[in-house]
Amino acid sequence: MDRSTTTPDDFLAAIDDAEVREAMVALDHVIAAAMPGRSRTLWQGVFWGGTHQSIIGYGDIVQPRPRGAHAEWFLVGLARQKSGFSVYVNAVEDGAYLGGRYADRLGKVKVGSASLGFRRVADIDLDVLAELSAHADRITPPDARRA
Repeated sequence: MDRSTTTPDDFLAAIDDAEVREAMVALDHVIAAAMPGRSRTLWQGVFWGGTHQSIIGYGDIVQPRPRGAHAEWFLVGLARQKSGFSVYVNAVEDGAYLGGRYADRLGKVKVGSASLGFRRVADIDLDVLAELSAHADRITPPDARRA
């Protein structure tokens, strides 16, 4: 899980499937517009469960780890999965991940502790996603590191 030298725009442009590319561009636009002034970085590498992932990260954070050194990470992340899309929201308010507070308004979305999963863009309410992203931006200190 490292910052890539590939830009998010180049990554999006290289997506072969036009429908997937269009969906990713739409989601990217919503999240980036809700978080003005935050960094936008492509993260690539072996992630959870040993799978190789590419995640567009918005906003830099330093995330505490229960064991070991803190990790540089993203505040909000966007990824394409085999069966849909994931948005990761690493913002915490009052001891709980922020995504759960929006679960009942997001649409047909599977909500994990810090993740939102959905099959199609039509399954998620983009206005609520923008509101959630802006909320994460508002409650999290400015980027600790700029890419």
